[in-house]
Amino acid sequence: MKEKLRMRIDKKIIISGIAILSLLSLLSLQIQPDEEVDFVDYIDPTIGNVAPFLVPTYPTTHLPNQMLRTFPVRKDYLSDEIKAFPLHVYMHRNTGLFHLKVAANNKASLHNQSMIIDHDLEKYQPWHFTTFLIEDNIRVSFTPSDKSGIYKIEFPKGESELMVRGKGKMDVEVINANTFVFTETIYNEERGVDADTLSMEVYAYMELVDEDAQPVKLKQNSKNTPVLSLSSTNEAPETVYVKYAVSYVSKEQARDNFKRELKGKTFDIVRSQAKKAWQKAINQVKVEGGSTAQKRTFYTSLYRTYERMVDINEYGKYYNIYDGKVYSSDRPYYVDDWVWDTYRATHPLRTILNPEQQGDMVQSYVQMYQHSGWMPTFPQVFGNHMCMNSYHTSSIILDALNKGITNFDHQLAYEGIQKNLTEGTFLPWRQGHKKGYIDDFFLKEGYYPALKLGEKDTIKNVDNFERRQPVAVTLGISFDFWALGGIAESLGDIKNSKEYYVYSKNYKNLWNDKLQLFMPKDSEGNWINIDPKNGGGLGYRNYFDENNAWTYAWDVQQDISGLIQLLGGKEKAEQRLDQLFREPLGMRKAAFYVNGANSTGMVGQFSMGNEPSFHIPYLYNHFGAPWKTQKRTRFLLDTWFKDNIFGIPGDEDGGGMTAFVVMTSLGIYPVTPGLPYYDITSPIFEKSSIELQNGRIFEIHAKGSSKEKKYIQQAFLNGEEINEPFIKHDDIMKGGKLELIMGELPNKEWGTDGSRTLTLH
Repeated sequence: MKEKLRMRIDKKIIISGIAILSLLSLLSLQIQPDEEVDFVDYIDPTIGNVAPFLVPTYPTTHLPNQMLRTFPVRKDYLSDEIKAFPLHVYMHRNTGLFHLKVAANNKASLHNQSMIIDHDLEKYQPWHFTTFLIEDNIRVSFTPSDKSGIYKIEFPKGESELMVRGKGKMDVEVINANTFVFTETIYNEERGVDADTLSMEVYAYMELVDEDAQPVKLKQNSKNTPVLSLSSTNEAPETVYVKYAVSYVSKEQARDNFKRELKGKTFDIVRSQAKKAWQKAINQVKVEGGSTAQKRTFYTSLYRTYERMVDINEYGKYYNIYDGKVYSSDRPYYVDDWVWDTYRATHPLRTILNPEQQGDMVQSYVQMYQHSGWMPTFPQVFGNHMCMNSYHTSSIILDALNKGITNFDHQLAYEGIQKNLTEGTFLPWRQGHKKGYIDDFFLKEGYYPALKLGEKDTIKNVDNFERRQPVAVTLGISFDFWALGGIAESLGDIKNSKEYYVYSKNYKNLWNDKLQLFMPKDSEGNWINIDPKNGGGLGYRNYFDENNAWTYAWDVQQDISGLIQLLGGKEKAEQRLDQLFREPLGMRKAAFYVNGANSTGMVGQFSMGNEPSFHIPYLYNHFGAPWKTQKRTRFLLDTWFKDNIFGIPGDEDGGGMTAFVVMTSLGIYPVTPGLPYYDITSPIFEKSSIELQNGRIFEIHAKGSSKEKKYIQQAFLNGEEINEPFIKHDDIMKGGKLELIMGELPNKEWGTDGSRTLTLH
């Protein structure tokens, strides 16, 4: 009996041991360290595809900062109708060129036919997308290279059609039965009096092949027309590969790009190479902790920051729209940027992740200045797009200088932005026009004058819709003169730097002490009596730009100490900032959004959905209450940035907004772009590591960081305790570790010792 009992016990022990081993094995599979995770798998390009009001994100497929981009053309994500698959999207948000359409059953109306999809049968990744045309039983997949791409079309048995048409006028050249060359013209209609219209041609070389890379011969339905229409024959395969390359240089260069990138490569090979390119970029930043949803939001945001700028150097050549010439160069030549959006966080992020590339981008600006005579603000492949206001290229130049980036022509960069600010107009949407008397008024009187209520504008160059935006311009140009002064000082031009620093204080001339806001004045120095929450017409453009007076009250990134003085000291500044987040709309939302459609993601009068707000929650660091920065930034990320189709609160602007998400999630942010410092806030993740291009690693540790434990108790940089909510750029680039001790309740003393405002001079 005892022997049987012993056998039962031994058997139970063995079974229990096996169970324990099995459990440990399962746990080991589930808790593999995050370093072994491929972080590209967290990217979801559909995040934010449905916008609250304005322009959403797009599920763009491309390589990091490369020329070839595409996404299906449709009214919006909610639509189940795809209008076309463009071979090439040449600028952010654009519907692209060389529109590809496919159909089955010999549809005679393919020319105007939509392609119907089922959202649940789609999958989007940066390196590959696939969708199913559910009425035609056709699967369409795509994968990109630098200047080329491959569409894989899986037709059903029987008749099928394929068509390529231009967005505008397109020329088709038939090389043979399966090889074609397309040419399409794009235009840049500059704005303002005596504006020029620039145009350029874009070329595409295309081959149709089967699974074995053999030519596919389709019947050509139309000849000598600006549309290529093909249909299958009895010999046609069910799977057709549309392999192509684009060029801004020439037809011959398009064919050369094809040979270099696609010759002898299958769809799967190109897709594998594309994924590796994304793995190299994305896995540079590794995180541990946080939820899966937070990682999806974070890495999708990081992917968005690589959409722009794009390198249009085509293996030693690039086309310059400004003089219509092709230049030879071994350096990348970058275009497609909206500096009003990206100077705030996108460019500063790149100074950390890839400073050499950032130098190449600044040098591209310098070259555009040499080509055109003006430093651009919204440079596209077809020229400067002349959008928004101010000349914030000054910031990315100063930022590069102060962070030790040397691979651009410092003197020419200074010369270019100096010309813009001393010879160019400050009128919105008129960059590249010479200054007039209204600009001289700013330089003499210290502010941009507003029209009186009901007064008609007599300046011919003012845009009918964008207006003067005098408060936004005064604040923006004051910042730019500060940056110009910093550039001048850095390069030894002390005399001019002093003058430019004086202009940088012009923002004070529009401070209304009674309202505690920056408000418009007419040319006689009288205040314009408007509602600071909702006055100024559509987008508040008569006086501000896309945001109201409550947002622009904080638009003094270059002189936070001066702003504190205007507000009556740090304590009152802190109280006023509290009020911003609590101040009601003061009207029905329906009334607010008539003029304030750009002001989305509202918390009180704070607008998370528009760029001028990004630095505002960090100002608590400068006002002596860093714990409130930690509270606010966590709340804003948790509330407005989700991992679903509604996950972006406003216009993402090709990396402008998502760079805020990346840096804030890491726990650092550049409140004053141009200065080599970052503000510190509460990181989302317990550990983040950045593999720097210099071979070093910078880590941010926040053990236990969570929704409940978001407050910084202590901070250590490389083991040495710090009590300021700032970190130098050099401290990051040297590698090392920022360690933050987290707690559930705020340490209201941390970061307040010398909680200083950072200035350049």
